Amino acid sequence: MSGVMASVDQRTQLAGRNRLELLMFRLSGSQLYGINVFKVKEVLQCPPLSTVPQSHPVVRGISNIRGHTISIMDLSMAIGGSPVTDIENAFVIISEYNRSIQGFLVKEVERIVNLNWKDMLPPPAGAAGASYLTAVTYVNEKMVEIIDVERVLAEVMGAKENVSQDILDSAELDPEIEKNLILVSDDSLVARKQVCRTIENELHLETVTTKDGKEAIDLLKSWADNNDPQLHRLAMIISDIEMPEMDGYTFTTEVRADERLKHLFIILHTSMSGVFNQTMVDRVGANKFIAKFEPDILAQAVIDTLKEVT
Repeated sequence: MSGVMASVDQRTQLAGRNRLELLMFRLSGSQLYGINVFKVKEVLQCPPLSTVPQSHPVVRGISNIRGHTISIMDLSMAIGGSPVTDIENAFVIISEYNRSIQGFLVKEVERIVNLNWKDMLPPPAGAAGASYLTAVTYVNEKMVEIIDVERVLAEVMGAKENVSQDILDSAELDPEIEKNLILVSDDSLVARKQVCRTIENELHLETVTTKDGKEAIDLLKSWADNNDPQLHRLAMIISDIEMPEMDGYTFTTEVRADERLKHLFIILHTSMSGVFNQTMVDRVGANKFIAKFEPDILAQAVIDTLKEVT
């Protein structure tokens, strides 16, 4: 499996071209699932696990890997499936989400495929809210399901929900502010809810949401075509990077290419962290990059941006 991951560091040139590479795997059954290679640090045979009393049921144990103690979650159990059996022959995908490292126990790992984000389709109508999917795609006519890992982590690990009082006290936002609308674009239902809760409940601003970059750019262009007042009220856009049909980098490029929209303030808000992403943010012309999900960081970024654009 080390051979599968050997060239991951050389794959960053795909970003910004609306492309991604997907690591495919199976859980307890035959269904194929996928995870963006950018999120994957390592794939290895499942090491010996130590149980942790009172831990979440989907945490099968912890293990010391490369000097770090990492929780190993049964991804099948986390999405409501059967536990992965035969752990000794199973695999662990070590991944980094939201500035934390965790391991996902899977039955077997397949291979890496190179895809266009246009090939990543939203979940079937009616499935997104009730399922753990953010997207589906097809490889050799077989469906590959993309799991909403952010939902899994929120349910298993929990997440801080409230903004610190000192940030709210120092915000000094004008309740009559003209630009009080924020566009939030994210394929994860949980992520959209987290962001909107912070903006609406804590900062008392309004939001409008889209599920991917294509939907967001279409909405903005429609506003511009119709001289919609919403566009004049729009203070900023907070966009995920990884989204089906059109990723956040390509979305930003599309906004900057439209004379009517190029002035808009764009914050890329993503669970992918690192120097590389900051480089891509600068290249495509986004204004800020913040890592998911920390209410204080998000709130401060919104407050600072409002001071810039109003």
